[in-house]
Amino acid sequence: MLSNSGVRVRLVASVSLAAMLSLPAMAQESAQAPVNLGIEEIVVTAQRTAQSLQDVPIAVSAFSADALQKQQINNPLDIQLTLPNITFTKTNFTGASFTIRGIGDLCVGVTCDSATAIHVEGMPLFGTRLFETEFFDLERVEVLRGPQGTLFGRNATGGVVNFANAKPTMDGIHAAGEVEYGNFNSLRLKGMFNLPLTDTLAVRVAGTYLKRDGFTENVFNNTRIDGRDLYAIRGSVRWEPTPDTTVDAMAYYFREDDDRSRVQKQLCQTDPTGVLGCLPGRLDNGFLNANSTFVGTLSSSEFLISQGLPGSLGLGSLYGTDAYTFPGNTNPADVRQVRTDFTPTYGAEEQQYMLRIAHDFGKIKVQATGMYQSNSVDSQVDYNLSVFDPAVASAGLANAAFLGGAVPALAGLATVVDAISSGNQFCTSLAEETGTGSFGGNRLCSDTAQDFDRSVERRNAWTGELIVNSQLDGPVNFLVGGIYVKSTLPENSYYVNSWGIDYVAGILGAGNGGFLGTPFFRNNTARYELESFGLFGEAYIDLSDTLKLTGGLRYNNDRKFVSARSTLASFLVPFGATNAFDTPFGAGFDADPASPCAAPSVVGPIGSVPGCDAFSNRNVKFTAVTGRVVLDWKISDTSLLYVSYSRGYKSGGINPPLQPIFEVQDAFAPEFVNAFEIGSKNTFLDGALRANITAFYYQYQNLQLSRIVARTSVNDNVSATVWGLEGEFIMQPTRALAINLGASYLNTRVSEDKFLSNPRDPSGGRSDAVIVKDITNGSNCAVINNGAGGQAATSAFVTGANNAINAGAIPGLQPGAGLRGPTSFGADSGLNGATGAFGICGVLSAVGAGTQFETLAAGVETNLRGNQLPQAPEFKFSAGIQYTADFDNGMSVVPRIDMAHTGQSFGNIFNGFINRIEAYTVINAQIQLNGKEDRWYLRGFVQNLTNNNATTGLYVTDQSSGLFTNIFTLEPRRYGVAAGFRF
Repeated sequence: MLSNSGVRVRLVASVSLAAMLSLPAMAQESAQAPVNLGIEEIVVTAQRTAQSLQDVPIAVSAFSADALQKQQINNPLDIQLTLPNITFTKTNFTGASFTIRGIGDLCVGVTCDSATAIHVEGMPLFGTRLFETEFFDLERVEVLRGPQGTLFGRNATGGVVNFANAKPTMDGIHAAGEVEYGNFNSLRLKGMFNLPLTDTLAVRVAGTYLKRDGFTENVFNNTRIDGRDLYAIRGSVRWEPTPDTTVDAMAYYFREDDDRSRVQKQLCQTDPTGVLGCLPGRLDNGFLNANSTFVGTLSSSEFLISQGLPGSLGLGSLYGTDAYTFPGNTNPADVRQVRTDFTPTYGAEEQQYMLRIAHDFGKIKVQATGMYQSNSVDSQVDYNLSVFDPAVASAGLANAAFLGGAVPALAGLATVVDAISSGNQFCTSLAEETGTGSFGGNRLCSDTAQDFDRSVERRNAWTGELIVNSQLDGPVNFLVGGIYVKSTLPENSYYVNSWGIDYVAGILGAGNGGFLGTPFFRNNTARYELESFGLFGEAYIDLSDTLKLTGGLRYNNDRKFVSARSTLASFLVPFGATNAFDTPFGAGFDADPASPCAAPSVVGPIGSVPGCDAFSNRNVKFTAVTGRVVLDWKISDTSLLYVSYSRGYKSGGINPPLQPIFEVQDAFAPEFVNAFEIGSKNTFLDGALRANITAFYYQYQNLQLSRIVARTSVNDNVSATVWGLEGEFIMQPTRALAINLGASYLNTRVSEDKFLSNPRDPSGGRSDAVIVKDITNGSNCAVINNGAGGQAATSAFVTGANNAINAGAIPGLQPGAGLRGPTSFGADSGLNGATGAFGICGVLSAVGAGTQFETLAAGVETNLRGNQLPQAPEFKFSAGIQYTADFDNGMSVVPRIDMAHTGQSFGNIFNGFINRIEAYTVINAQIQLNGKEDRWYLRGFVQNLTNNNATTGLYVTDQSSGLFTNIFTLEPRRYGVAAGFRF
């Protein structure tokens, strides 16, 4: 029964307000505040010193360890639900995007910096896998919104997410443990042990383990994929040799090895023409038309005939049924079901080692920190999430085997057939470094022809930081610091492997005694180096007892070097070669389109031909001075008003090299943001209501945006404006009842005339355009009419050019290809009357030179001015309610429910219906029974109560891959029970 004193809220000293409300907040671990009628005071370190949350003139939220548990926040996908103007989504290439106030990681590539800086113990991390593990034994997680360059590590334009680990204590032996079991056969373990060795020395060890079945059903073989199998362990030591000196050391290790999929689902409105692959009208549960891809075009009978090869070697016609259309091969409508003949693999590893020494000299505090980090990731997934028709592959092998025996000039086809098949199995090149694939014996053989990609990266970084801050009695104090970073990436490769690419590489090279290397797409960064240092500081001036001025400056210096190349069937490799590049023909391969080979026919080792570069090597340097100024007014003991201006900076980078026909700019510029903010922090009703409100306006210069060109991410710059409002509220109407509310509004717009072509619609909305699929490389171009005649005249021009190809009137091309004129995409295609055709863009450009017809290699550009930024929902709202009932026997029961609503946004900068991410709502609930003195607990929980499968982000592939859309979703409904102890 309830005690005579009635129900009351349990305030656990180590978590302050967060334990009561589970609202983003943190408290000092050692606080022993008495129970009172008001909302508990919160102490944060957002400005590198302990301050009340209500006294900090920064938009900052924080979660204590108990708050993470109460709100069922196990990972970053959960943490973003409750914070205003923040979104989080997985991305296509083993990464993630954490977006704050519309500023996120929209830049994709090894030389990109993070707009949202991720820190551990205030130290920046690089390429971290931290977002892939589960949260465990944390003291707090802090989220600071807005540029933070004068306080934290390397500068960032969006904000900082800082993870603070729980520290060893000398006050006694402590331990905690939890076992959780839930649906999907999920087993999660967490544990911690704290041991004082002396009065001044203690150690702490903590770890977590998670193993569960996959969220996704593979209907191809009735298995489950997208499971997790991971663990992490962290050890820390704290030594206090004197009352004024603290030494902290930390070591962390994380490992994952499972069948997690980088892609939840692939969507496509199938293009019946094959010119685009997927139409831009909507996202359907269809497969792309394989005739639109690099494999589809180069293995077509039409293309082979134009190259003087028998059309019977083709895997089909451009105008026939594609290789993904056959009985039984359907894309399930359920977002949790896929059809794939390839089981994904995912492996990741990370190590962190940190040493920090802090000493209090009285008037001055000094803190020196050194950190080493290394991490790696290696994942593979079915690139097309589908199954290639075995009948098509078998027919191609049979014809190649026949012609290899019947035509002496094609005798090399026998070697090709042996390399890419074994008995009744199809053999696909592995994603490997020699560049020989199946032709070098590096192959995967299976009953179906495979299509998969591989993303692999290894990285390490050294970081050193020194911070000095004052504790003077006068009106002026300061903080100064410096940081140095040396980060090295010795390997980053993105591969696209396909049995069809092997087939194309083989039949196109067989007549010359070899295959085209590499027989897979590989974008390879052989080395990337970042050397960065920054000097930063702030001064704090008390203008009066209630008015304070803060001013800060930062100097940034970033140097980057990258060595990279991109290959796909780029040069001849003789049969029997053990390394594609260590061949005479490899000497003529030029990895740098900006420096053409002087004599590509000269025989010699790679790089020995003048102008032929084994890798494209680039150096860039960026420097900038940034800072902030803040004026805060303590209106009363319970109200603070502040205004601030800050300038944020994120360094530019280097775009990867592409094949010469897809040349892009070498580098992209740094980002800058001018951020203006006004905020008010208040406590009302004798402490029963806390209300914090913020308004902000950003002027964004050179926002870095990624797009896919030739299967590779390249980055552009665009300017934008961002403004919005945020509110966070805590209500405690009674001692037993606690309520938290959060809401935000965000407005983002491209603020300049920026013209880019939309890969989904190369016509740019022009009804007179003809979209052409280039059969020599799988890309799209657009032909437009600058004169009279409209669509009819444009179609007649394209038809005429194709007829010239068919007749053999184009030098270098053989007659008989049978290319046709333009055709309609259909009334519901999402295209404004444009038509499509197969052809050769170079021929169209040459034939149309000096006429009214213009061939645009990238398509018709459209103006992005006024478009919304990606991952920037206009509205967010969250609410949580908790009731704590105590019983006479010292036990308590705490039910809680949380709801978070995220409004509509867009998945990329081109906006439009097809790129829209619909609004979604997530509801979590749990009930926990606490034992006497909180020594043990039992908990039942459910996450995503309504089983919402909402999309959180999307990725659009390039034109030579068919323009399919990969989506990333919320995790499905999870429920289970947990039991734990602590002492």
